[in-house]
Amino acid sequence: MELQHLNVKIFAEAPADFEREKFTPIFQRWIQEQSIPGELLIDVADYLHVAGGPGIVLVGHEADYSMDETGGRLGLRYNRKAKLDGDNRFRFSQALKAALQACLKLESENLLAGKLRFRRDEIELAVNDRALAPNLPETRTKHESELKAFFDEALGPKNYSMMFQEDPRERFGCRVTTLPFDFAVLIKKLS
Repeated sequence: MELQHLNVKIFAEAPADFEREKFTPIFQRWIQEQSIPGELLIDVADYLHVAGGPGIVLVGHEADYSMDETGGRLGLRYNRKAKLDGDNRFRFSQALKAALQACLKLESENLLAGKLRFRRDEIELAVNDRALAPNLPETRTKHESELKAFFDEALGPKNYSMMFQEDPRERFGCRVTTLPFDFAVLIKKLS
């Protein structure tokens, strides 16, 4: 089964008084500069009024990037919207690489003054298409081995653990807890 519409979330560490509103001018500048190669960036939407919601969203044609607080945890979520050719392993790689590159870009933003850092030991991956990949045991059975093969190659076979979302009301996906990794090294490996 061809998995499309992948989401990757990289969790953030930020002080409790961190001003999330600062993502709006940052994302607006990214639009003006079209600073993500290969993607058309279109608009910014502010959902900070929604508790535990998508936060500030950078809307793009191919994908959206958001500093979301789903599950009560701040993090960068990459949401691929446009269909992507290739096999599932290629799509996993593309989504994770895009998320990691955006995280590095945000960590280097002067406006954030070094107050935002992304965790290097946890990744969340989900399929944002319940019709294509319902969160059922048969979906997990069908895709668990290819997810394991992907993370074995990306992180090393003994360097992580993978837990699947079991609630059928949630999207099909997994949370990977890993030994700390270097974003730049992993990006290079995924290229």
